[in-house]
Amino acid sequence: MQDYDEVTAFLGEWGLFQRLIFFLLSASIIPNGFNGMSVVFLAGTPEHHCRVPDTANLSSVWRNHSLPLQLQDGREVPHRCRRYRLATIVNFSALGLEPGRDVDLEQLEQEGCLDGWEFNRDIYLSTIVTEWSLVCENDWKTPLTTSLFFVGVLLGSFVSGQLSDRFGRKTILFTTMAVQTGFSFLQIFSINWEMFTMLFVIVGMGQISNYVVAFILGTEILGKSVRIIFSTLGVCTFFAVGYMLLPLFAYFIRDWRMLLLALTVPGVLCFPLWWFIPESPRWLISQRRFREAEDIIQKAAKMNNVAAPVVVFDPVEELTPVKQQKVFILDLFRTRNIGTITIMSLLLW
Repeated sequence: MQDYDEVTAFLGEWGLFQRLIFFLLSASIIPNGFNGMSVVFLAGTPEHHCRVPDTANLSSVWRNHSLPLQLQDGREVPHRCRRYRLATIVNFSALGLEPGRDVDLEQLEQEGCLDGWEFNRDIYLSTIVTEWSLVCENDWKTPLTTSLFFVGVLLGSFVSGQLSDRFGRKTILFTTMAVQTGFSFLQIFSINWEMFTMLFVIVGMGQISNYVVAFILGTEILGKSVRIIFSTLGVCTFFAVGYMLLPLFAYFIRDWRMLLLALTVPGVLCFPLWWFIPESPRWLISQRRFREAEDIIQKAAKMNNVAAPVVVFDPVEELTPVKQQKVFILDLFRTRNIGTITIMSLLLW
């Protein structure tokens, strides 16, 4: 067929249609910025130390000295993962012995945080770290959560292009948008770290797929000069908007479940864009759905208030006989009609 940009040049470069597509597709990328770095706040690790149960019969002096000290940033702070053996210091407390005077604390036996941890709540009310105690011997789970999210991003980047080629740009755009938003919402109801992380992998797949397909759809619909601005400035700027809004949300919402709920709302608000963002005419033409591509261009011309040809895409006139035969053979490949393929190939070549 003739060059698509030449055929649709009558639409202009920056009409109402192009501006609408530019900003709506860019806006659909804002939730991607949320999910890209949300784990920084969802999995924040506040200051913590071993819990000493209130039921332990300790004097106030021994309760204050129940944790060994460790050097951190040039100062001594209570150890995050160890405490003095509780049974021992309870016994010393009952005997009326004083720590440091009657008992050498450095010689005392230590144990792990058998009764859990106390977390500082000055910054976070709750995170997945405080929820499931992802500290000390389990602190490896927090970076693994982030890594697995980006494994999902990697997997999504592999399949998003192929899926959009097969099922259409618009369909996959909104499907991956639903995946990203829906599975983020499901994470709110996670009952353990494993469930949260598995859902996070799927969120990562939806996040990058949404971004990639929005990028492709915009570059295929917009004209030559505008598509350069869209692909370099539009998608990047609105992705950065999501990044910048994320700390603002996290500042006012300190509970990880409520924060995650707030971050899913912009994704839900993007779904009405289905009625405003069209399918890619280029993709429709590649699928030989000329009538649908024609309708989109005619509506775009009406929106831009320009006159459109009666027939924009005429596949019969624009395909030479040889090209028509090649297209026919490609269709045969799709249906795997090997016998007819062989005959037609010999006749053509």
